[in-house]
Amino acid sequence: MPPVRDDAPSVLIPTGVAPYSYPCLRSLHRRGVRTLAASEHDHVPVFSSRFCDETARLPSPDDDLLAYKDALVDLAARDDVAAVIPIREYDAYLLSRYRDEFAERAAVEVPPIETLERVHDRVKLAEAAEAAGAPVPETRPLDAVEEWSGDHIVKSRYNLLADRYVDTHAPDECEEVNHVTHVRPDEEPDRDELVAAMNHVPIVQEFVPASDEYMFAALYDEGDPVATFQHRQIRGNSYTGGGGVYRESMYDPDLESVARDLLGELDWHGLACIEYMEHAETGEYYLTEINPRMWQSLPSTVRAGADFPLYYWLQSQGRRDEIDPDFELGVGSHLLYGELGYLASVLSDESPYVERPGLGETALEIGESVVRQPRFDFLRLDDPRPFVSGVLQTLSKSE
Repeated sequence: MPPVRDDAPSVLIPTGVAPYSYPCLRSLHRRGVRTLAASEHDHVPVFSSRFCDETARLPSPDDDLLAYKDALVDLAARDDVAAVIPIREYDAYLLSRYRDEFAERAAVEVPPIETLERVHDRVKLAEAAEAAGAPVPETRPLDAVEEWSGDHIVKSRYNLLADRYVDTHAPDECEEVNHVTHVRPDEEPDRDELVAAMNHVPIVQEFVPASDEYMFAALYDEGDPVATFQHRQIRGNSYTGGGGVYRESMYDPDLESVARDLLGELDWHGLACIEYMEHAETGEYYLTEINPRMWQSLPSTVRAGADFPLYYWLQSQGRRDEIDPDFELGVGSHLLYGELGYLASVLSDESPYVERPGLGETALEIGESVVRQPRFDFLRLDDPRPFVSGVLQTLSKSE
């Protein structure tokens, strides 16, 4: 692989400690684009990648969101920086909220803030799904629930707490809230405790008995689908659910249809990762949530040939006609430490709705899939340092 030219255009990739930005670095560097990885952390595993051309330090978005935004704007204003990729929820929010400010300096493929709010607010997202004719669990604010018969879960109303959405946060403040509480039938939870834990009034959703979980990913251009991808999530962060740690690529026209209907209702632009549950009784795909950015399982997506970092870059540079959205079916990839977390969840997590699998059976399933599909998200023989750095960092924290 020839070195990237010094005068090549650069892409700005803000990143946290988690290595979900790695496929962007790997994909774009290999195609002659200089990669500028920026983070508020000093020790980031992807900084050690052979595909990382330059690093930059950012203020912490948790300490001062506007200072973080201003630092991103300054980097985007460099003559060589041609695009900015949203990796985390902070980035999607800021690139959308201050879309014009960023677009004056570098290309950003994100929806306008009015559209993003319909996605970040799970009440408005449920309304959008209903308007599109797409199945969605009954969703209500906690304050609107008086009767607790049936099966319910309580979770945050917003993907991100920020001043655009709630009046408890100043413009320089933000907070990610990912709590999910399973409520037993006819058992009313402590409302004050839930509000205090989530720092806002959460939502209550009907529990959907799911036989499987799926992801639909897409890149849209002003309401027009440019590339789409699907996978089935076989294991998540926990046996009760969560982000995928082992998935296999697939295609179902019914899933394609329901997802496109929703994104059409939203007149979507940019990246979208939509999570679905397959109803165990009806087989319908029920909406879980939308992530308007690159997603945790992006390495698995790229492994199957759906190179969304490249697609994003090409669209941002006005080269949409060069995008080939084909991908290979039946390709699986593992997040190794996620697989260990799934195994640990069998011992530590519990849910009144999801039956706990056996520990031995779970270990055998993980081992069998690793042998059958020996692909890993971040363990790459031609670039081992990010994986090794991540393992060492994890071990140092556990001491």
